[in-house]
Amino acid sequence: MIIVIIAGGSGSRLWPLSTPEYPKHLLKVNGDTRSLLQQTFDRAKNLTNKIYVVSEIGHIKHIKSQLPELPEDAFIVEPARRGTASCIVAALSYLSDKQDNQEPIAILSADHYIRDIDGFTRSFKIATKTSTQEGKIVLIGVEPSYPATNFGYIEKGESLSEDSFIFKVKSFKEKPDYETARGYLKSGSYLWNCGYFLGSIEVFKDAMKKYAPRLLKDYERLQGSNADNYKETYLSFENDTIDYALIEHVKDLLVEPANFDWMDLGSYRDLHKAVTSDDHGNHVSGSKVKVQDLQNSFVQNHEEKPLIVIGLDNIIVINTEHGILVARKDQSQQVGQLSKLFGKTDVDK
Repeated sequence: MIIVIIAGGSGSRLWPLSTPEYPKHLLKVNGDTRSLLQQTFDRAKNLTNKIYVVSEIGHIKHIKSQLPELPEDAFIVEPARRGTASCIVAALSYLSDKQDNQEPIAILSADHYIRDIDGFTRSFKIATKTSTQEGKIVLIGVEPSYPATNFGYIEKGESLSEDSFIFKVKSFKEKPDYETARGYLKSGSYLWNCGYFLGSIEVFKDAMKKYAPRLLKDYERLQGSNADNYKETYLSFENDTIDYALIEHVKDLLVEPANFDWMDLGSYRDLHKAVTSDDHGNHVSGSKVKVQDLQNSFVQNHEEKPLIVIGLDNIIVINTEHGILVARKDQSQQVGQLSKLFGKTDVDK
């Protein structure tokens, strides 16, 4: 197996802990000694020593400093962000001359939080075996634990065989409203689409030829590019996600329900679920922090200036050198949109 870790992002959803210069996959959470990116790399090492990382040029110095174990040729550098479709095409093109084109490649996100390492390893070994045997792209979906409205869903079709836990993909569903999500959860026929999938270069090329000829053309243009025109070629690509550009169009996808826990950490509400809290449901960390009559809240102080929080419930308070955030926890998904109203220099300085 070959693993490609996608380490991109705008750093907006967990602002001001993360910023455009230092997005969330570079952060440590819950007192961990390793960042989300480093933990993803650690999980990958349980599966293979063929590990590559794709990241845009503005983040690559941080990526390399966090992963000194990797050789220089393990880093695939985007001249600028062009969406997951383009960065995966770039990875496939890069690897086509370095690895066996029949060997499955697993695509991982660098910013997911997973604690069950053994379950993660088992799931990807099964998916790799299935992709090799069937010659198809295999997705890994997560059994929903609540009616989430901020994830896409994969509808399971019939099982691959009578005794198989691999299913044909029946359909994809966009982020639903709450009542629709409740129906998905109750039916047992839907999985969260966590963005994990794998297949060989030849399998991906065949899928692009049939369902996404523009991506195949992009792949071939990169194959024919050199150091002088690579940047110009890459920047001419459309900014699109791999789901919209390819995955959701492929007719013979397979999906495996994950055997591990999974968190996207797409908001402070999600982050609060991932970290430890006291008997009052509070996560409080940092120096010079005092709280009183506080419930179900997330408070971090990363500055030496004292921080006091009194008599509040269901709130987020973050103080860093990049800015101060105060929000109701149930509205924390709006942080990303509002943080983008600042210029890049405003949130990075």
